[in-house]
This record gives sequence, structure tokens and C-alpha cells, in this order.
Amino acid sequence: MIQSMTGYGKAVVVYKNKKLHAEVKSLNSKQLDLMTRIAPLYREKEMEIRQMIAAAVERGKVDFSLWVEQESGVEATPVNGALMENYYQQLKAIAEKIGIPEPKDWVYTLTRMPDVLTKTDQEELSDEEWEVARTAVSQALEALVGFRKQEGAALEKKFSEKIDNIERLMAEIEPWEKMRVEKIRQRIVEGLQQIPGVEYDKNRLEQELIYYIEKLDISEEKQRLTNHLKYFRETMANGHGQGKKLGFIAQEMGREINTTGSKSNQAEMQNIVVQMKDELEQIKEQVLNAL
Repeated sequence: MIQSMTGYGKAVVVYKNKKLHAEVKSLNSKQLDLMTRIAPLYREKEMEIRQMIAAAVERGKVDFSLWVEQESGVEATPVNGALMENYYQQLKAIAEKIGIPEPKDWVYTLTRMPDVLTKTDQEELSDEEWEVARTAVSQALEALVGFRKQEGAALEKKFSEKIDNIERLMAEIEPWEKMRVEKIRQRIVEGLQQIPGVEYDKNRLEQELIYYIEKLDISEEKQRLTNHLKYFRETMANGHGQGKKLGFIAQEMGREINTTGSKSNQAEMQNIVVQMKDELEQIKEQVLNAL
């Protein structure tokens, strides 16, 4: 079964007084285009996280986030009072020296100064916490893959319907294809008869007619198109990772349909070819989203 490149996955795990959130979204892209937003504590594991994502998603425009939600009751970041007082004395002295007014809201001004609200102790990532975070990443990726499989099943159903429609339309061409031989012959003979005093060799006329019909014959195009449709179905059955190949097959199908259209000198046949092109165009639009 093919997979879609569009997907979404999220996981939440709890570690002590924290909730770890992992979220991953993906859209279609020709290669892996990965953007990550990782909480500072886990950034040392970014390469490992990237490897996990690349192995799971293979291809697509991927947006990954890993963040921490602190539970209630966690201590607030302490205020560095000594540093805050030091900033106050310096700013007050500078304001007096150069003759500018002091800030109206000293608390707001001072709490925005560097390191006033910065924790002095640096939290380190333990192996136990990383395993919990790694579980969150894995669960989010599993949810993403599951979403992609659901979307892929819908894509496969859509492709099958379009392939069936093209096969049906191709069969509808055959009656008109057989009728046009006699119509072409009749049109040529009528044209010759309208020219006064013209005599023609019926054997030579038949030879020229056969040559003309052979130039308009679409048997080979129909056979190649049939083979391409069969190959498209077989490729879908091979599983995910076939999106690019399906795109190439669709291009080959388009060549045969276009050639058939250029050889169709009847309005009825050309109308059918237009419908075939419409079905194929819908395949081409959707195949861009196939992994």
C-alpha cells in the first residue's frame, strides 16, 4: 500500500513534574526538508532525533517540535536581587550624569535587564529523562505514519478509479476507430467524384488509403497505454516509496494519450481523448503527494 506524504502525529508523556510534548507534521516535497524546534534541554540529542525522523518519514516537508510543559507547583525562576540593585544604582547614576529622566516603572525596566530572571543552576539531561523524551518522539512518529497510511489508502482508491476510467474510455474509442476507415475512404472518393473529368485507378486508391490509414493507426499507442496502466497498478501494490516512479509512469501514459489524440481525426474520438486527459491530470495532481 502506498503512503501519503501528508500527515500529523502528536504524543504527550509525563516525567516527574513535566509533560513532554512531541509533535510532527509533514507535507509533500521532492526530498526530506526537515525543520526542528527542540527545547534547550534536549538539543544535545538533536542529531539522534533527526535520524529517527528521517528513518520514519523518508521524504516530505517535515515540521517537528519537542517542548516541555511544567506542571503546577513548580518553583518560579528566582529573581537575582543583588544584580537588580546593581543595575538600579548604575542606571540612576547615568540618568543624573547626562540629565535624562529616570524610568517611571523601575520594576519593569530592571526585570528586563540581562540575567535578572535567569536561573544560575543549569539543568542536565539524564539518561532516564532522555528515554522518556525518546518515547514521545517515537510515539509521535508512529502516529504520523499511521495518518500517512490512511491518506495513502484514499490515494490508492482514487488512483484505481482513475485507471479504471481511462481503461473504459480507451475501450470506447474502438468502435469509432473501426468506423472511421470507411468514412475516410468515402470522403476521399466523394471528393474525387466532385472533380469533373477526373479518372482514378481504384487499386492505386486502395493502396493510398491503406497508407493513410496506417499513419492514423493507434494500435501501438493503445497497447503501450495498456502496459503503462498495468505497470501503474503493479507499482502501487509494491508498497510505499513508489511516488516518484508513479509520477514517471503517469508521464508515459500522457505521451500515449497525446499521440492518440493527434491521430484521432474524428470529433467523437477526440472528445474521448479529452476525457482521458482529464482523468490523467487528476492522477498527476495527486501523485505529487504519494511517498
